[in-house]
Amino acid sequence: MFGYVRPDTPYLYVKDQTLYQALYCGVCKGIGQSCGQMARFGLSYDVAFLSALLHNMLGQDVKVEKQHCLTHCIRVKQMAEVDELTKQLGALNTELAYYKCVDDLQDGDRGGGKKLLFARGHKRAQKAYPELCKIVREGMEGQAAVEKARTDSVDRAADPSATMIARLSDLLLGEKKSPDTYSLFYNLGKWIYLIDALDDYDKDLKKSSFNPFALAYGAKSKCELLETQKEELQFIFGTLFSDINEKMARVPMGFNRDLTDNVLLRGLPATTKKIMQAGTCSNCKKKRK
Repeated sequence: MFGYVRPDTPYLYVKDQTLYQALYCGVCKGIGQSCGQMARFGLSYDVAFLSALLHNMLGQDVKVEKQHCLTHCIRVKQMAEVDELTKQLGALNTELAYYKCVDDLQDGDRGGGKKLLFARGHKRAQKAYPELCKIVREGMEGQAAVEKARTDSVDRAADPSATMIARLSDLLLGEKKSPDTYSLFYNLGKWIYLIDALDDYDKDLKKSSFNPFALAYGAKSKCELLETQKEELQFIFGTLFSDINEKMARVPMGFNRDLTDNVLLRGLPATTKKIMQAGTCSNCKKKRK
């Protein structure tokens, strides 16, 4: 996960912002309990949202209470109580952070020291949640194989990461899983992979790293890509949003949907629009307005 799954804040109720922050703190505590304190440095808002979505789908109420924060020992904050699902999500967060460091190292980035932050937590997660870790490992291996093959298909490039998120949802939802939940999480995983690829377009070209949009369309910069393939990109992401909207309408929720609907139905399109408008060429940015 890469930190792109965020709410559309101007349209987020205060109560949902409070819950979202409490879940974020809850996942942080869950990481500490399942993988150790050092692993908390990899905390992601993406996994905090998964906590909101999965707790809602499972109908598991979240108890929120004021507690002291490890990083702000004097300050008292609203935090979600750590349950078994939160511990599993803490392990997932650690695994994703660990493999992100591995991927960065393979791409030639510096990150050996950062990887060490998650090495012990990675081992603890493997011991406590072997099936979850197996799904993440297979997903990352599948993603690496696709990228090594230099596929020029955007759909094939995103499939391993999307399938990994969908398989994880089946594992965590248990009896509450369904074809609709699988499809919903698959499309969410696909969006995360593709929006990261679009955001990193110029950086990937500079480092000669794999980027599915570069191989599919051959643009020499993100600005050129957005100028020449704007309609195609809007179709790709618009199809994902349509599928997510359809599946969300068919998936039963145990509680209020305001937070999850805000993130999935408003937050993802808002983030996509922001990244598509953030070209490198000022003249092209003026044209796109």
